[in-house]
Amino acid sequence: MLRPRSKLLVAATLFLALLPATPASASGVADHPVPTTGCGRTPPVTPGTTGGQTLVSGGLTREYTVHLPANYQPHRPTSVVLSFHGHKRTSQWQEELSEFSGVNTIAVYPQGLVGTDGGSAWTGAPYSADADDVLFTSDLLSKLQRELCVDPKRIYATGKSNGGGFVGVLACRLPGRIAAFAPVAGAYYPEGGACEPSRPAPLLVFHGTADATIPYDGNPAKGLPAIPDWLGEWADRNDCFAHPVTYSPQPKVTVQKWPGCDKWSSLAHYRIEGAGHVWPSTKPNSDSATPTVLDATPVIWRFFQSHRLR
Repeated sequence: MLRPRSKLLVAATLFLALLPATPASASGVADHPVPTTGCGRTPPVTPGTTGGQTLVSGGLTREYTVHLPANYQPHRPTSVVLSFHGHKRTSQWQEELSEFSGVNTIAVYPQGLVGTDGGSAWTGAPYSADADDVLFTSDLLSKLQRELCVDPKRIYATGKSNGGGFVGVLACRLPGRIAAFAPVAGAYYPEGGACEPSRPAPLLVFHGTADATIPYDGNPAKGLPAIPDWLGEWADRNDCFAHPVTYSPQPKVTVQKWPGCDKWSSLAHYRIEGAGHVWPSTKPNSDSATPTVLDATPVIWRFFQSHRLR
């Protein structure tokens, strides 16, 4: 026979069991570290190769490709780099352009949906599809963590153009889950919405001064901010000093770093003189047959390695 105290405990347990599970947020987006359960599992992609994958998010079947490093071990937590393609591009294009499959990380290339102008795009652009790509990113990370041995403190996001603009959106919406962000030639449209990050977000930003697609000085007709103004807003969000330290490590490259930021954050900008709407590379790539003076990918990778969620 149960004692009165035991009866109360049983009743309380049954009551709690009947309560609905509390979602990560009203939209289902998890802006916080999520435990990895995929360690020890056989990976869905052979190490050293790239494979196409799908998941259902927001009622839509979404696609992405994932590359596992050749030395991937199912019991060793490994970092993840999400690399988002630009407007009208593909995940395969972004893999070739950004070359994160050559880095010792789980490299993931999500595929955007077809938007209103018939080209693939991401949330935050005026031509994007009616879908929640922030939710897709959260769901994608959850799936990766169920299937692979992901280090939840070392998840990063980078992208080009519209994909870079979406990385800016993710810095506003998922800084509690993604450790650092590196947009390249980003399109920071006002359609990205209000930016109220749950924590300061480490950011490394690349932009060319001769970018005719997303002008460095902005495009008021499209609502695109001048890059210095956009950086200034992030300096304020990250509690940095108002004015950056500026230096030139090599000809045609100006680096700005904001001091005084929140201790778990940072803000840096690579301004590349004369560079167009490109992923900077010292060799011809799918963006341009004309090389630039800097390789962005190794700079981004070093930046990512210096940050993790706290």
